[in-house]
Amino acid sequence: MRAIFTGIEYAGKTTLIDLLGSYYEARGLPAHYDDHFSLPDRTLGAASQKLLLDAPDDMKERYQRMQIQFHIELIEFIQNPLFGGWFIEEAVYCDIYGDDPGSPYYRRYRHVKQRVYEAQIFERRLPDVVLFHLTADDDELRRRMREAPHEHQVIREADIGRIKERFAEEVESSLFRKVGRVVNVDTTGRRPEESLDEILLKSEPLVTFGELALRALPVPGGKQQVVYRNGVRTLTPVTD
Repeated sequence: MRAIFTGIEYAGKTTLIDLLGSYYEARGLPAHYDDHFSLPDRTLGAASQKLLLDAPDDMKERYQRMQIQFHIELIEFIQNPLFGGWFIEEAVYCDIYGDDPGSPYYRRYRHVKQRVYEAQIFERRLPDVVLFHLTADDDELRRRMREAPHEHQVIREADIGRIKERFAEEVESSLFRKVGRVVNVDTTGRRPEESLDEILLKSEPLVTFGELALRALPVPGGKQQVVYRNGVRTLTPVTD
């Protein structure tokens, strides 16, 4: 499955990307994690993050635009890509914080292209792209912000309602919505494993038969490796 996760910060995108990636890997398949579209890119080192945060707005905008466009190419050629935030997140946070000097986000200039990005994805005729819109109620988001604050938090508590509305508007306007490829997941009061089960169940009509066959395979606990015996693919425990 090619999964795009969007939604307000603290809704659970990174947690569920990690769980879904582990789900594939436990079945002997690769997953490609690209959860680095928030500013600053959390996969960069500390010095590089500071440089990006301090960069002029036009440089940050170009950096984001280039990596967004690159991943439109990438989504076609990798197995089980798991993208967090991506172009919808950029649209929302630039709208809300683009004129805020205390935010790393920037004005969107002339590049209002989220539907164009989606059209490029559809032009590739991929059979299994699903947009997951994650949300949670306001009190739950505030609790998560207090208990496990992010190092470079984007959102402000006072803006939670407005940000959730903007994500909902973007998802409703999305071409993915037009063709029925959006899955909404409310993570309020749910364990991450419960939300993963909801993601898998709700995406069943949107994935390939091969994906459904994969999901039906029994997987023993612990780290596994793929082994072929007499031409039959099996998973066996990894021994040190």
